[in-house]
Amino acid sequence: MHDLDLATKPRKKVRGAATDLAGACAGKTYAMVTMGCQMNAADSERLEGSLRQLGLVEAPDPKLANVVVLNTCSIREHAETKVYSYVGPQAKRKRNGEDVTIVVAGCVAQQEGARLLRRAPEVDVVMGPQYANRLPDVLERAMVHGEQVAATSASYGATSTSSAASGAALDAPTAPRRASGVVAWVTITHGCNERCTYCVVPNTRGVEQSRAPDEILAEIDDLGNRGYREVTLLGQNVDAYGRDMRPRRHFHDLLAAVADVARRHGDMRVRFVTSHPRYITDAVIDAVADHGDVIMPVFHMPAQSGDDAMLRLMGRGYTADRYRSIVAKIRKRLPDATISSDFIVGCPGESEAAFEATLALMDDVEFDACMTAAYSPRPGTPMAHWDGAADAFATLGCDDDVKEDRLRRINAKSDAHVKRRAERYLGRVEPVLVEQRNTRAPTQVVGRTRGNKLVFFEGDADDLVGRTVDVEITEANTFSLVGVRVVGDAEFLE
Repeated sequence: MHDLDLATKPRKKVRGAATDLAGACAGKTYAMVTMGCQMNAADSERLEGSLRQLGLVEAPDPKLANVVVLNTCSIREHAETKVYSYVGPQAKRKRNGEDVTIVVAGCVAQQEGARLLRRAPEVDVVMGPQYANRLPDVLERAMVHGEQVAATSASYGATSTSSAASGAALDAPTAPRRASGVVAWVTITHGCNERCTYCVVPNTRGVEQSRAPDEILAEIDDLGNRGYREVTLLGQNVDAYGRDMRPRRHFHDLLAAVADVARRHGDMRVRFVTSHPRYITDAVIDAVADHGDVIMPVFHMPAQSGDDAMLRLMGRGYTADRYRSIVAKIRKRLPDATISSDFIVGCPGESEAAFEATLALMDDVEFDACMTAAYSPRPGTPMAHWDGAADAFATLGCDDDVKEDRLRRINAKSDAHVKRRAERYLGRVEPVLVEQRNTRAPTQVVGRTRGNKLVFFEGDADDLVGRTVDVEITEANTFSLVGVRVVGDAEFLE
């Protein structure tokens, strides 16, 4: 389904304006600005692909672009302020008579909706993430018909790669403009049906929609044919893949099918994010182990807290011991697996004892990487609007100073664990997929191990980018490894 429900506001027509979108875009430039997570990065690739398909070219100076697209993120505090501060100079350009179309996309756009248009009337388009594949449609309303567009209503078909803009065939693909020629995002689900009390994502990204498996497999096969060496399957909750389908599909079955496609392309790698502790199954762990030649042993599984009472307040649907049992199963089947997590400190109701329980969980697991944040209330979330939330902060001492102290302590513990986990690589010879030249040291290249650790080593980027080579690890740092390339006899003789 491709529902497009746009709220539009007529503006004064410009004399001599183009009568179709191709004419409106002719000879014009664009700038793409991306904030936030991997999902936003993947959405921006689709948005940029649409812009290029319309004939727009990337502006050498973003400040002079004719079409400016800001793809926004609302996860962190002050996200809205950041967006308005960026829009300000572009709005000034428009008031000065410059030819500029301003598009605010993504989660802040969905959250703010028409309020953003009222506060910044120079903005032409506000569109939620569910319209990332419909940019031509909204641009047509703005650039051809002179309307102000708010595309924030619920929409199905958010995971589709087709476009119906300007009379194009419904099945005409919109090719993303990939940021890399080696690794690629492949979206498998859009939206989220969970209701974590602190999280704005269900409000901004909409209901969970799984992408058709045939479409996913075809995209991966095409990427392999074009020389890509790694794909990452993307979803807010990948383990829930297929539960909205009839007949119901399962993520572990998709993994097996993806592995079969990846094998056709030699040493192609497959990763996935993000796993939810409430839904990850033994079958998913088994699928990773059974297809370990192509599916990398990496699990990003946000715990958020190690205290059961806090997990209930957060609406997470599991206990700390349940989380520990999942980790135990992963490490039993995949002893060298990489396990990473997210944690939030300072939520309403978090006592010092609850925070200490989180530190205890970290000690028990020893994560390979952690993303941490101090709690900030997000508009429209239950936790932000609880009666007495402010009192909970005051009663439990979760003021800004306490949150900052807890963030410092959790980061110190995380860094120590990550460094210790990284040191297990010392002396190993690891297969590293080379992704790019090290921009800070041009004689070096950078790639990743199977366990997703960054590795820097001396090498010729022109020769090595896109290849998987053996590297002996000689130095282990908190966030990266350093190594020396090991050249086999056959390769040396060449």
